[in-house]
Amino acid sequence: MKKNIKFLYGFLLLFAQFSFANAQETDWKTMIESWRVAYNTPGMSVGIIRNGEVVFVDGFGVLEEGKAQKADRNTLYSIASNTKAFISASIATLVKEGKMNWDDRVQKYLPYFELYDPCVSEMMTVRDLLCHRSGLGTFSGDVVWYRSNYTAEEVVKRVAELPQAFEFRNGFGYSNVMYLAAGEVILAVTGKSWAEYVKEKFLVPLDMNRTITSTNDIASTSNVATPHKPEGELSNPIPWVDWDNMGAAGGIISSAEDMVKWMRFQLNSGINDKDTMFAKTQQLTMWTPHVNYPVSDRAREVYGGRNFNGYGLGWGTTEYHGKQMVSHTGGYDGMYSAVTLLPTEKMGVVILTNSMDGIGTLLSYEIIDKLLELPQQDWKDRGLNQDKGHWAGRAARINERTDARITGTKPSMDVATISGLYRCPLFGDIRILEEKGKLTIDFVNSPELKARLSHWHNDTYQLEWIEEQAWFEFGTVQIQMDNNGQPSGLLFDVPNDDIFFEEIKAVRVTP
Repeated sequence: MKKNIKFLYGFLLLFAQFSFANAQETDWKTMIESWRVAYNTPGMSVGIIRNGEVVFVDGFGVLEEGKAQKADRNTLYSIASNTKAFISASIATLVKEGKMNWDDRVQKYLPYFELYDPCVSEMMTVRDLLCHRSGLGTFSGDVVWYRSNYTAEEVVKRVAELPQAFEFRNGFGYSNVMYLAAGEVILAVTGKSWAEYVKEKFLVPLDMNRTITSTNDIASTSNVATPHKPEGELSNPIPWVDWDNMGAAGGIISSAEDMVKWMRFQLNSGINDKDTMFAKTQQLTMWTPHVNYPVSDRAREVYGGRNFNGYGLGWGTTEYHGKQMVSHTGGYDGMYSAVTLLPTEKMGVVILTNSMDGIGTLLSYEIIDKLLELPQQDWKDRGLNQDKGHWAGRAARINERTDARITGTKPSMDVATISGLYRCPLFGDIRILEEKGKLTIDFVNSPELKARLSHWHNDTYQLEWIEEQAWFEFGTVQIQMDNNGQPSGLLFDVPNDDIFFEEIKAVRVTP
């Protein structure tokens, strides 16, 4: 009889635990789906870790707006700049193996590496590459690799032309091109591309079997989300864009199911089963702030008395309600991702979306608040208001330019005069020509940026992109004139927050 009672008690306890787990999963699903609907996000996948164990992984919505296939835990999305943590972890393994050091000079591995100053070029270390303190401005140089056919090495060789934004090691400038250089360092040390090395060291051992490192691999797999660009109330599908040349800064494509494996590995101090893939001291190095930036009074209030913001090596570093937080976001043409870890609590959240609305970061905070049993904030409305402000600001910059258009003007130089080759040491060749009776601008090494030119005012022309662009819409180019009335160069104005056409200083080469 006692055995039966014990059995019944055990059964009831197991049933209660199962029911509680199911109720929690239902709660997660209801809450996350409400965010997806509020943001009008076509599809997303979410993974949650608590106490070092996966408690939730699932998908929401659809792979593509207007189609029926549902997103799930195995759906693939670009994780974009969350790739950077894989690059820093790769170098951590090489440091552990004694093959290199964080403070090795970059020129030891890349003799061609040059920046705006010879002394800085010589002093720049691998650590500097990974923590964004090179002196380059945020996103400076992205116009070189974006939609171009340059290799990573060719991009790195052009960064010497980029202007200095702040003193070396005395500020924070988020730099994708420096991570391209870090990827080339991995190649120089191992003889393997960053993608081959990441697959060997992490993807295979961690059973991240769905994860790929190139858009070229998409055709051979399935259950892949389609990128979307928000346009008003619509989310319009756009094609995948080849990011292979900047892959070390943002090329990994993964699923929530695979990313929770990555987060568990990180929360376990670089240990996979019994294999220590990098030392805990190296993880502390990656999670230690190397550069810091201010915390506003408002942020201190909203984020639980936060006292610092910083960047380590491949990870953003901060605190939340007194607890260590490391995180990163990633933005790709038509997709955003967010990874957030609370190491001392063994908690992690990954959010992958197929839209460019910034749902991930603040949804992560709502999930973390529930995990920590903190009072609930209205993260959703705060995020929606921020998003509205972002898109309104983007529209306002375009309106400012359209409002300034001068009507009734004519160009001072005819089509035959302005046609010809222009060259920028940073960007390369640009050609203006007539094609089928239409004036065209051809970005020679970035053919997917090709645009028609229509007269805007004076000697300025509007850029009418032949292919849809995710990060920008409106743009103009001014044909500059020398003292002899001949075209001398090009001046671009393409308002956006990511791809800086104003860095292109192209001068006339030949008619």
